[in-house]
Amino acid sequence: FADLYADTGDERYLRLSRRFHHRAILEPLAEGVDILPGKHANTQIPKLIGLAARYELAGDPKDRAAAAFFWDRVVNHHSYITGGNGDHEHFGPPDRLNDRLTTNTTETCNVYNMLKLTRYVFGWNPDARVADFYERALLNHIRATQHPDGRVIYNLSLKPGHYKEYQPLHDAWTCCMGTGMENHVRYGDFIYFHDEAGLWVNLYIASELHWRDLGVRVRLDAGRPYDDTAVVTMDCRQPREFTLRLRHPHWARQGISARVRGAGADEPETYERDGDAAPGYLEITRRWQSGDRVEIRFPMSLRTESMPDNPDRIGIFYGPTLLAADLGPVNNPEADKPGFVPVLVTDRRPVSEWVKPVASSELTFRTEGVGRPRDVALTPFFSLHDRRYTVYLDLFTEEDWAKRQAEIRAEEQREAELAARTVDVLRIGEMQPERDHNLQGERTGAGEALGRKWRHATDGGWFSFQMRVDPDQPMELVCTYWGSDGGGHREFEILVDGVSIAAQKLENNAPNRFFDAVYPIPAELTRGKSQVTIRFQARPGKWAGGVFGVRTMRAESSR
Repeated sequence: FADLYADTGDERYLRLSRRFHHRAILEPLAEGVDILPGKHANTQIPKLIGLAARYELAGDPKDRAAAAFFWDRVVNHHSYITGGNGDHEHFGPPDRLNDRLTTNTTETCNVYNMLKLTRYVFGWNPDARVADFYERALLNHIRATQHPDGRVIYNLSLKPGHYKEYQPLHDAWTCCMGTGMENHVRYGDFIYFHDEAGLWVNLYIASELHWRDLGVRVRLDAGRPYDDTAVVTMDCRQPREFTLRLRHPHWARQGISARVRGAGADEPETYERDGDAAPGYLEITRRWQSGDRVEIRFPMSLRTESMPDNPDRIGIFYGPTLLAADLGPVNNPEADKPGFVPVLVTDRRPVSEWVKPVASSELTFRTEGVGRPRDVALTPFFSLHDRRYTVYLDLFTEEDWAKRQAEIRAEEQREAELAARTVDVLRIGEMQPERDHNLQGERTGAGEALGRKWRHATDGGWFSFQMRVDPDQPMELVCTYWGSDGGGHREFEILVDGVSIAAQKLENNAPNRFFDAVYPIPAELTRGKSQVTIRFQARPGKWAGGVFGVRTMRAESSR
């Protein structure tokens, strides 16, 4: 409605926009209160884009205050190192990201809309830190979400050891497919801004600007992110005086320099900005004429960034580029084993001492002597496809690593013992395994979350399946649930051959992790049988599940 007002000048549309003002969300934000935890992320971002547009049309300072505060909270307190935000489409507690690394982090639509909002925020207050965020999100999320064959990504997984999951080309249509098509034709959207006094260069992306008001063409040649130089060339109908403002990226810790070679001049003029300077722009004010060249250099280097709530969980960057540890093909049989994702034992040494370049032209690197149980190749996250990866790596001391090795060995032993006791396993939510186990049900559905399949029944529904048992040994039913499921509606009974053996309620039983519930099966229900029927029956009006895994096992005391 703000856009309709802009197009028509009809005040009715402006008044109508205020009728859609979501006070419960927008009023606290205007007052500087972060009410985002638990909220659906991409439901909120467009509201703030609307407020930003309305502010520019009507000038209500509360609209700008809400949009600017929201931008700051999302960028600086709810975002991952890719520039993306949200897990399972929702905001979590501010600065609490360590336990929110799943297969469903960072919805692409969130980033698409945050970049829209960033344009407004920068327009109100041109700040290099705002442009730094735009570059981070554009390079390390948006560019990372398109496969070479054209497919795009809904949720960009940041779960260590997982992989990018792409939307099908022809038989799916999600919001992130629509924005995904827009994303990759908008790389020029934020490169340049201008005012009466001059021009901002925010992104060093090869491009050409036609500044019609001044009769100036600006050509930017750059090989970023692979190269640490760029060249600006002026083509002016007549000489023009203005200020060229070159962004000093936050990652250019050695500073930024520019040599201006004026048309016909014998010697270049040199401009520099120190690496310790506050975020800002290298400003060059002069009377520009055709043929003037500005040769820019911003040396890149390796650096790390830590989780806000875990200083020992880091991401590795080269300049603006987030590097991912390449963990092999998607179908790697080792992926589910303990210790699959390496850790780093660095003794707190600088990253340049244990990460070494492999091919500078491709920005590929490798850890040296610090990976446990192995070193890893590091490659730009944006160019990694059809591979398992992690963008977050954990730092350990030698002492901590020794403890972790003991934990891995204990976990491997536990899994071996589990396999020895297991009689049958149902890969729930998968078509053929469920057919093999004679799945039946009413008001039941299946899906995938957190990298695992699940099944549930809703509104008093049920589902059942057959499982093998040992006719001569005491048996247990082991079910896997997601510990953050709740909401007061997940209450159900578990029956074996029509006899109730347990009642279960899921109410945030084990936050942010999977947990196993073990249900002893009375011996009289399995004695002399080779299989039984397991039924999950929701209470009236309630849900059964979700169930993420099912197995029948010999009771531990019966081995």
